[in-house]
Amino acid sequence: MFASIIASGLAMGAIYALIGITYNTMFATSRVMSFTAGQLGMLGGVFGSLLMLRLGLPLVLGLPLTLLLCAGVGIVTEFVAVRPVLKSLDQHLYVLTTLAVALLIQQVTAIEWSTEPQPFPRLFELGRDAWDEKYWLPVATCAVTISALEFLYRRTLIGRAFLAVAEDNFAARALGLPERTLRVASYAMAGAIGALAGFSGGQLLLAFFANGQLLNFYGFIPVALGGLGNNRGAIIGGLALGLFQQAANFTVGGIFASVAVFVLFIVVLLVAPQGLFGAPASRRV
Repeated sequence: MFASIIASGLAMGAIYALIGITYNTMFATSRVMSFTAGQLGMLGGVFGSLLMLRLGLPLVLGLPLTLLLCAGVGIVTEFVAVRPVLKSLDQHLYVLTTLAVALLIQQVTAIEWSTEPQPFPRLFELGRDAWDEKYWLPVATCAVTISALEFLYRRTLIGRAFLAVAEDNFAARALGLPERTLRVASYAMAGAIGALAGFSGGQLLLAFFANGQLLNFYGFIPVALGGLGNNRGAIIGGLALGLFQQAANFTVGGIFASVAVFVLFIVVLLVAPQGLFGAPASRRV
């Protein structure tokens, strides 16, 4: 039982961490918390099942197409829900605009796909029991994603441009950086990362339209725990959340496991409002 708790906890934690990184990637260039992050994860599972099971495409085609489709959804989100808000004096309207897009995505998926959970294909047929691919695949995907992002941000010019816009978009614009183009690119990248979360976790979560709401909430907790904009903190927070949640499921189960997660979340935020790894907010004067 202990091995099952660890395996399922790390797998679910990796999925939550990837959704947390999706939140951070969109927030970095726009300062907008887009509540479509969970829907992107849900679409990763749905598109993967559609392309590989219903249409019979192999993994080498199904995965890139899934990433492209979700990247397109991310770009549409930026144009429809984020860009108009950035021009408004009341930028907190993003809560309404991104939630509206998230609900639209969920309802269209329910109508066009199914309201019942649909199966997701096995990808490699590797492992069994606690070493089954449904457990190690999300963890491996999370590790590869964070490594690729670290390389992008630290070793490439475009990555440094992303960091410059995230640090101060006004100064970046004054230096001639294409702030709007970089913001669109970050939303496309966030769409692909969200797709990876749903695709790698498809065997655990299945292809289900209601996964979007679940991933929105549980993917936001690592962001809050790790500190907004801190991808490494999101990884640690996501893995800790997954292990705690699965341990609670095995010990108390049902609604009590969700209550335990809420209690942990509230206690951590009371102790460290900026997150465990976040820096205290500073205000310009």
